[in-house]
Amino acid sequence: LKGLEIRKNNLGIKLQGILKDIDEKKDAGINFKDLGIDHLFVDESHKFKNLTFTTRHDRVAGLGNMVGSQKALNMLFAVRTLQEKFDSDLCVTFLSGTPISNSLTEMYLLFKYLRPNEMRRQQIENFDAWAAVFARKTVDFEFSVTNEIIAKERFRHFIKVPELALFYNEITDYKTARHINLDKPELQEQLVNIPPTPDQQEFTKKLMAFAKTGDAELIGRLPLTKEEDKGRMLIATNYAKKMAADMRLINPFIYEDHPNHKVNVCARKVSELYHLSNEQKGTQIIFSDIGTPKPDAFNIYDALKNKLITDFSIPANHITFIHDWADRQKPELFRKMNNGEIRILIGSTEKAGTGLNVQRKVIAMHHLDIPWKPSELEQRNGRGARQGNVLAKEAYGNKVVNYIYAVEQSLDNYKFNLLKNKQTFISQMKNCELNVRTIDEGSIDEKSGMNFSEYIAILSGDTTLLEKSKMEKKIAVLESLKVAHHKEVIRSKFQLESMQADKESTQQTINKLTIDQTAYSSQLQFDKEGTKANHVLLNDVSSADPEIIGKYLIQLSATWKPGHEENDTMKIGSLYGFELFVRRQRETYDDKGIF
Repeated sequence: LKGLEIRKNNLGIKLQGILKDIDEKKDAGINFKDLGIDHLFVDESHKFKNLTFTTRHDRVAGLGNMVGSQKALNMLFAVRTLQEKFDSDLCVTFLSGTPISNSLTEMYLLFKYLRPNEMRRQQIENFDAWAAVFARKTVDFEFSVTNEIIAKERFRHFIKVPELALFYNEITDYKTARHINLDKPELQEQLVNIPPTPDQQEFTKKLMAFAKTGDAELIGRLPLTKEEDKGRMLIATNYAKKMAADMRLINPFIYEDHPNHKVNVCARKVSELYHLSNEQKGTQIIFSDIGTPKPDAFNIYDALKNKLITDFSIPANHITFIHDWADRQKPELFRKMNNGEIRILIGSTEKAGTGLNVQRKVIAMHHLDIPWKPSELEQRNGRGARQGNVLAKEAYGNKVVNYIYAVEQSLDNYKFNLLKNKQTFISQMKNCELNVRTIDEGSIDEKSGMNFSEYIAILSGDTTLLEKSKMEKKIAVLESLKVAHHKEVIRSKFQLESMQADKESTQQTINKLTIDQTAYSSQLQFDKEGTKANHVLLNDVSSADPEIIGKYLIQLSATWKPGHEENDTMKIGSLYGFELFVRRQRETYDDKGIF
């Protein structure tokens, strides 16, 4: 209710602004309804998933942004306009390689976009109603941003899975490369496990202390304001991410270059593959979502490029940033990459993760940071492990190597853990392998494309506390299941005994009815037209006229009184050989007697 009230107030203010704009508007625009559009095809539809919704589960992690975006709201208005026009749940086709990219709310929002009438029919009018039917909150143990183990509530246990899958598959046609035998390279993932530098180890301790106390001076910041302190964990997250990449991102004047920084480890690997593939002009893509190229300040992009040029003698014209290519210049970039004129491309997930057709000579991809969403990693991987990679097929066994750089005891642990939890559900839905009534975390991790659990174990170094916490949780669940099982056994035992008694009683009734059926059949008579000829024989009425018999029975009902015996009866005649009796039975009483 609180969320709805806030949303109502915000929408009211928005509406006033829109009405004001309409009043002051001079030029008449074209209304969407007047465009004559009958159907929408929306490519990369996952970009419109940030649709507004409300929920009372405000303390549950991973539900996404409840406020939503204007872009998604505009799409909803367009879709609803067409659905109302044709009074149908159709009217739009969504196309996406990652329809569910981050959280379970996206599946609800897909239904909200595409199946409003069916949702209304099922009385699922909002997210909480959907979650009540298909999801259960569970508590699990995760790494926090500072590498401590904490309990966190998430929606990761799903019930009525076949029904949910059926509902989803009603509107989904999903095909993977495996389904259609697509000829594309296999992704060979390699974790590059980097031990922390002494500076990183020391800063991790300061970061943990800052997260607990809020003392910003520990990490070289001015004291936090009250507003900043509310976002303390966001600040801790940002610093932990920078620390894992390169300590110079924290402060380039205090911290120096180190051989174990990701920039150096990655540069060594890129250089090695660059020189090995000189003959074929093999290309590589490096992904980093931290920073952008800025010649006047330290950043990952320029540091990596300078390292490759100065330390490993790679020509500068063989290295490029995705930021240097505007959309109209992209075809030229594609041509140069596919010809091997440019051999190293450095970019972010947003700019280089989609729509980049440079796969012809890609032999390796490098991930300097770990994205937050499984879909982002999937989009990155699709740049090289893609149909049309000629060099991988001809010279590298149709394989593309995927290097993931991760620092032990850093934020990388937390990111991998998040990806594992999210990828589990998404993989189960997308791979059409939902053949159980309930699913929980980890059930098909080995089929999700990345073994997140294994990565977490390698990265964290010592996960005994995490394993202990998880084992205690599993024991508690098993004990609960044991109690529930015993209750179910007892209930089933009583139910069986009751059914056996009912069976005997029912069999006796059947036997009696069989005797009656035989007697009835032996007495039954028909006239020439096939109508039953038997009539009611009454002791005090000699006529067979139905009207006379009816009047007699009405009179009898009004005048006959039983004797003093409870449920006293009187024989009045016969039908089909069965004796007929009249009886008055007392059911309910009031102050005056029978009611």
